[in-house]
Amino acid sequence: MTRIRREPPVFRPARVAAVEPRSPWMVQVTIAGPALEGLGVDEPAASVRLLLPSPGTEDLVVPEWNGNEFLLPDGSRPAIRTLTPSRKRADARELVVSVVLHDAGVASAWAADPLGAEVALSGPGRGYAVDPDASDLLLAGDESAIPAIEQLLEVLPAPASVQVHVEVAHPDARLPLDERPGRTITWHDLPPGGEPGDTLVHAARGARIDPTTWVWAAGEAAAMQRIRKHLFDECELPRPQAVVRGYWKRGRGGDADG
Repeated sequence: MTRIRREPPVFRPARVAAVEPRSPWMVQVTIAGPALEGLGVDEPAASVRLLLPSPGTEDLVVPEWNGNEFLLPDGSRPAIRTLTPSRKRADARELVVSVVLHDAGVASAWAADPLGAEVALSGPGRGYAVDPDASDLLLAGDESAIPAIEQLLEVLPAPASVQVHVEVAHPDARLPLDERPGRTITWHDLPPGGEPGDTLVHAARGARIDPTTWVWAAGEAAAMQRIRKHLFDECELPRPQAVVRGYWKRGRGGDADG
């Protein structure tokens, strides 16, 4: 029996209003339109679904929810990518997302020249509720998680001790992060031929994790599963103190768009 899932928020039509490179491997895309009014994003590290035209066409077709997934009228899957949006007021009519550029992927190809393109947004998905009393935190993620990590660093308690580990496929994909006293930010370059997430798993295993440590991690799904096992099975960290999210899956073309 097919499991019926709760229907996500409707797609809101919009257009790309601006594009700005953040690095050779990431672009910032501003999406705007009257239909975005009321789409508030309050929590850091939240998500939105970005609907793109199917490959080979410029026509945007809004899919229907079948109780389990979105499908186009012909039964095929639409080009949808889940991205981290900028936090915004509900009365604003624009939203900013960042797209990771790589050798393959629907969003990567689209982001090469998206200005004026018709898109649609659904969301937001839940973000991360930061405990204001947290004194020790570990953040870990790959390039797709950089926008979320940036937002978390903006709102974490100022006196907290924060360990940050970020894996990038290219050294020039690094971006400035909010460094303050008590924060340790470590960049990990994925070696040629390395498995995505390997350096993050190694960093998590070598990190200082106490019973009071709070953890947020996101990236390639299989690597995140390994980190989850380390936290809960080996470190015996209380489950409410860790959020570990698989942002994309290796082998599924174009999933790591941001």
